[in-house]
This record gives sequence, structure tokens and C-alpha cells, in this order.
Amino acid sequence: MGLTLSSAPAVEPVTATEAKAHNRIDTSADDTLIATYIAAAREHGEHMTRRAFITQTWVWKLDAFPLGGVMYMPLPPLQSVTSVQYVDANGATQTWSTDDYDVDTSSKPGRIVPVYNKSFPTTRNDTNAVTVTFVAGYGDATTDVPDQLRVAINQLVGHWYENREQVVTGTIVAQLPNVVETLFNLYSMPEAQ
Repeated sequence: MGLTLSSAPAVEPVTATEAKAHNRIDTSADDTLIATYIAAAREHGEHMTRRAFITQTWVWKLDAFPLGGVMYMPLPPLQSVTSVQYVDANGATQTWSTDDYDVDTSSKPGRIVPVYNKSFPTTRNDTNAVTVTFVAGYGDATTDVPDQLRVAINQLVGHWYENREQVVTGTIVAQLPNVVETLFNLYSMPEAQ
């Protein structure tokens, strides 16, 4: 299973102004650094939770359609499926008609299911024979992302801002507060099989 980011989020779930206010940072000299920390904190949270926080487009490649008649999509919440393509038995790339499958964006994770009396198309026994392009994330605005995830991002930004080195000589170094891990764990999805 291969996932490739096709279109990165246009915005982050936390603005630099929000992160600075949360962490009581008064200077604008480090705005670029804080923006970098916000993106890194979002990516860390997405990795931990196996979710997409803000709207982004992904390409998912599989060797075949799954057995069992249900394709569970990675990186919830699923917003939409742009296309489902496959390599047919003759080696030609085909686009599966949207009339032949339903997209369930309400379930977590989202899923693709053939409509009644249809099944997944037959694919050639080949590497990356199925390609699904989809859009995932809570939305395009910072307010669409759940507050717990935004708090965890702010906490992580503050921790990185105050502790820029891996090791500080001559002081007692505190671990990252458990609140970050706890908040991300609230949204953690099981690992795909």
C-alpha cells in the first residue's frame, strides 16, 4: 500500500497568531520558526493519529481491490473520492465509473463500496494495479479541526519553541507533557491491516 501526498494543505489548523497567544510569545522575530513548528506539529499529529487534520489530496496505490467488497480508506475523515483507476486484464488503465460504487464519508474510516449487484472490477495481477485519488481532512478552516487536536499542536509548538536542542547541559530536562500524547490518542485510528 502506497500513499503519496498530491496536494498539501493550503493552511494549517493553528495560525501563528494563535500559537503565539497560546504560548505567550510576544516577539514577531520568530514567526517563520513558529510557522515551521506548526506544520511539523500537524504532521506529527497526523502520523500519530493516522488522520488528515486539514483538507489535503492523496493518491493511494494498491496491488488489487480488497477482498470482502469494502475498501476502507486511509487518513480519515474522508471528504471525497476524486477517481478510482485500475489496470484491467489487458493491461489498459481504466477509470471505474462513479455509477458503480458508493462513497461513504460518514464512517470513520470512510469507505468505497460497490453499488448493489456490482463488484470491484477485475484487475491485472500487477504492482499498483489500483489507484485511488481522494480528499481527506476536517476542512479548510482552522475552526474545522477539533479543539483537542489544535490544543495538542499548540502545546507541541510551545515545547519545541522552549526546548530547541535535544539535550541541555546543566539543567533538568522535562519530557513533553503527556497532554500532547493524550490529546492525539483521543483521535488515533487503528493501524491498517
